[in-house]
Amino acid sequence: MPCIVISGYPASGKTYQTNKLKEYFEGRGKKKEKQVRADLMSETHRLLNKDDVVILDAGNYIKGYRYQLYCATKSISGNQCTVFCAIQKEKGWEFNCQRTRVEEKDEKGDLHLDNSDVPYTREIYDALCMRYEEPHGNNRWDSPLFVVFPGDELDVKGIYGALYESKPLPPNKSTENPPLSDTNYLYELDKITQKIVSDITSARKIGIMGSVPVQGTAVKVDVPDQMNAAQLNRLRRQFLTYSKMHSTSTTLDKVPQLFVQYLNSNFNK
Repeated sequence: MPCIVISGYPASGKTYQTNKLKEYFEGRGKKKEKQVRADLMSETHRLLNKDDVVILDAGNYIKGYRYQLYCATKSISGNQCTVFCAIQKEKGWEFNCQRTRVEEKDEKGDLHLDNSDVPYTREIYDALCMRYEEPHGNNRWDSPLFVVFPGDELDVKGIYGALYESKPLPPNKSTENPPLSDTNYLYELDKITQKIVSDITSARKIGIMGSVPVQGTAVKVDVPDQMNAAQLNRLRRQFLTYSKMHSTSTTLDKVPQLFVQYLNSNFNK
């Protein structure tokens, strides 16, 4: 990682220059740009559902990033389209120069999220234009593509039809969460049963005797007074061994109830 060493007489402006450097690097750092893209992707994943329309207002200039968004939409069997705001580079620069707002920070020192009226510098504008990967309608992740130029009317009816009147994209193996494999199932089974045993022993340590409630099931564990952690773990291992030897279609949400029932039926054996 690069390092900047500040040196100078007392009261020579060291902290002032440090703050100027901090502001500059925070404003153009590559890590910040990647973090913004990651935050946008995460928020889009969170908001996507089958009822609402999510509009992602950002540059989205990397085709691989648009493909990720396409996969996210496809994973919920939703429809997606791309609106390409086309413009000549110099005409875009003219519009940019008409922006007059100064970038501001809130009380916490963070930049305001809405910076749509803040002009780019020429250096940043040219860099973003150079890196822009134009969407193409023959790419499935950009299709259907709606192109709009300044002064044109956006085809809102066509966009509505693409979203609501077209057959939803079915999730495929690359976008659908696969079922748990045997190895993953047993791993999760081990974690769940381990947590239950830990909860039981913790309850005993604070003086809870008899029936102990377990997260994930309404059935309580009727723990005998003489039962200790070693005996509980022995029964847990027996339950895991039984599960390995007998293939089952039981889902993980049913495991707590099955394990509690197994414990209750084997405590006195």
